[in-house]
Amino acid sequence: MQQEANRQQKETMKMSAGREAAFCGLFIALMCIGARISIVIPIGTGVTISLQILFALLAGFLLGPRAGFRSVLLYLLLGLVGLPVYAHGGGAAYLVRPTYGFLIGFAVAALLAGLFRSRMKKRTKVSYLIFGEIAMLSYYACGLIYMYVMTHFLIASADPVGVHTLIFVWFLSTVGPDLVIGALASLLAYRLVPVFDRIRNN
Repeated sequence: MQQEANRQQKETMKMSAGREAAFCGLFIALMCIGARISIVIPIGTGVTISLQILFALLAGFLLGPRAGFRSVLLYLLLGLVGLPVYAHGGGAAYLVRPTYGFLIGFAVAALLAGLFRSRMKKRTKVSYLIFGEIAMLSYYACGLIYMYVMTHFLIASADPVGVHTLIFVWFLSTVGPDLVIGALASLLAYRLVPVFDRIRNN
């Protein structure tokens, strides 16, 4: 009896791992699609608004911190090895682009959304909205810090990006639409988390 129970438990774990891999693959695909659904604002070197932050937040909320972070991280790795999955292509040279921090921010946002979801005492619309927007703003924090460090300390730049440009060009120009996208992701998560939990647990 014990051996049979152990065998069934192993089969369940395998199914769970397979289901998690499938969900990770789904969100990798959605991140690729989100990169193609974008608007470029013609200021600075071209500021982009895309649906990737929507899918990154949903990955964290729906899959949890580990699987959500892993799915976005795998998306980033696919781009770094040369697959054209980013908004403007792919390749390891992206790492020295000042804007790569925003891509790293997608993974951080997914991780935080997952952590927030796992630690919520009451899963209400308001709690999802608050934590979703905080996770979304972490995406900006990664992008702005990375850009400042890269242009001031790591790559030769005749015109390092100053704090004024970071705030008015790279933050304020897009944060309004991204707050709306973050709210949409949070409300979708509020509705979809119970559904995903049932699928994962069955």
